[in-house]
Amino acid sequence: MPTPTTTSRVRRWDQHGREHVVEVQKAGMQRQLSCVTCGWRTKAQFLPWLKAEEHLTREHQATVDPSTPAS
Repeated sequence: MPTPTTTSRVRRWDQHGREHVVEVQKAGMQRQLSCVTCGWRTKAQFLPWLKAEEHLTREHQATVDPSTPAS
């Protein structure tokens, strides 16, 4: 029986208001990260969401988290 795959997303916005998204696909213990903006891909077994956030910050300067209320 095939392992079910689930997908979640890490979203951040840059200083110009553009949205950047990294999709995290989970199948068993392995996670595949894919940046919708630039096509970057990597595998991660541990802390995939942290790696997605690091990519968005480093490559796209996207640091605004939509789930955090503005102060």
